[in-house]
Amino acid sequence: MAGSTVEPTRDTTTLAASGAAAGYRPARTLPFGAEFRRQASRRRTQLALGFMVLLPLIILIAFQFDTNDDDNGGGEFGSLIDLATSGGLNFTLFTIFVSASFLLVVVVALFCGDTVASEASWGSLRYLLAIPVPRARLLTVKLLVALAYSALTLILLAGTALAIGTLRYGWSPLRSTVAAQLEPGEGLLRLLAVLGYLAIVLLVVAGLAFLLSVTTDAALGAVGGAVLLWILSSILDQITALGAIRSFLPTHYSTAWLGLLSTPVQTDDIVRGTVSAICYATVFWGLAFWRFTRKDITS
Repeated sequence: MAGSTVEPTRDTTTLAASGAAAGYRPARTLPFGAEFRRQASRRRTQLALGFMVLLPLIILIAFQFDTNDDDNGGGEFGSLIDLATSGGLNFTLFTIFVSASFLLVVVVALFCGDTVASEASWGSLRYLLAIPVPRARLLTVKLLVALAYSALTLILLAGTALAIGTLRYGWSPLRSTVAAQLEPGEGLLRLLAVLGYLAIVLLVVAGLAFLLSVTTDAALGAVGGAVLLWILSSILDQITALGAIRSFLPTHYSTAWLGLLSTPVQTDDIVRGTVSAICYATVFWGLAFWRFTRKDITS
């Protein structure tokens, strides 16, 4: 009707008062899918995921050159090397065993430590914030994407090892030196539990790397710093003179997943390790958000 006026809605009034453009919704900025695809196009993501597929193939080829002349070493799980060729489940277990203490730590540190620091080093971080993407949302999306790719590496590594191990050595019961022979179905469930616990333990690495990523503009420093601190914790954990202090180190329960292979299953250290990892990760992520939301972004 001519001369009529349209009453402004509450949302329009609020946006006008805050200075935000009409239609702007903070929750719609930097969607998870867009960031996931963006990280997928990066070379380091492709190389890391590709190596998770390649590693089981390298191990399988290496086993073909085994002459049984070398001593594979002792220890509680030294015979895992001998058992690795007895079935697909055992081959997968061996692959996880040799990857858990260092390789997976490096890959998780890479995804979580590079995610923010690389943006700062490229000078693109301030442009993301100028879109504008709220700082808390930017960190949340980047952390979730980094964790998603970290979980994907675990799945790719174990899935590829299980597939090629089963094709080469068959679908046989899971065996270890501390457990009775486990039927394939139960053995598969045990391996899934192992992967779940490893994912929880690696949250500490993810939290530490993410904290360093928002602290420095050098991606290599964030990734390397997280790995070095993890190694330092592992070294200190071997010093028995530290006594009860060792139980507070983030790496103290990192190998507790071996208890999932025993008969009966040993869950005490697994529970302690889960609580410890979640506490450390929560503190590191909390500090990361606190630091980033107060940081002067100049690059």
